Amino acid sequence: MTAHNTKTAYIPRLAPIGRSVARAASSAPRRPETARRILAAAERAFAEQGLAGARTDEIVRSAGVNKALLYYYFHSKDELYGAVLESLFRQQQDAIAAARREAKPGGHASAHRAELIAYVNGAIDFAVAHPNFPRLIQREMMSRGAHFRHLIRKYWLPGQQRLEREIKAGIAAGEFRGVDPAHMVLSIIAMTAFYFSAAPVLQEIWSRDILQPPAVEARRQAVLDFLEHGLFRGSARKR
Repeated sequence: MTAHNTKTAYIPRLAPIGRSVARAASSAPRRPETARRILAAAERAFAEQGLAGARTDEIVRSAGVNKALLYYYFHSKDELYGAVLESLFRQQQDAIAAARREAKPGGHASAHRAELIAYVNGAIDFAVAHPNFPRLIQREMMSRGAHFRHLIRKYWLPGQQRLEREIKAGIAAGEFRGVDPAHMVLSIIAMTAFYFSAAPVLQEIWSRDILQPPAVEARRQAVLDFLEHGLFRGSARKR
């Protein structure tokens, strides 16, 4: 299985410039690369320490910018946190879309089957490329923050609804077993996400690095095997 490229950073709309910050950084043009460095540094800090614990001094030092420049791009730490989440959710969506474009229905692999396989491949490729994402999401799920609710509605809900439609269509076409579409979507998402969110625990249990490429590929094949034998009727994918 060929991994998809998911490392192109999404840069959210830059914040309007406050007057005092604009004066401090008036000579600095807006550069996407600078925004990417700030987002990357903030992603690491927020994943490790959370919104409350992360310090802007550490973020700017890691990004190689000064605090005035950070606020030139983002009004506040909260806005920067929201931009980090937005960037990651968008990149996950893009990774799944890229996998969907590469999926080629044919033979036993109908469009409905190809859609589900593409989701698994895209979600796994994204998780490999963005190891901080599970920690950020776990923090947000526990805090139930406003950013998270907004992003769930914007990105995850449409994706979940799309998967449900494909499963219903596959059942109607006689290609899928008669299952509860909502629970099947939940199972697919859980199978792809839990492996990465529980990686620290699994590595202790199995005493090995489960994020190495061979281990991730084995997980990918296990999830696809579940779909083939638990949902699809007949041979569903090329080996």
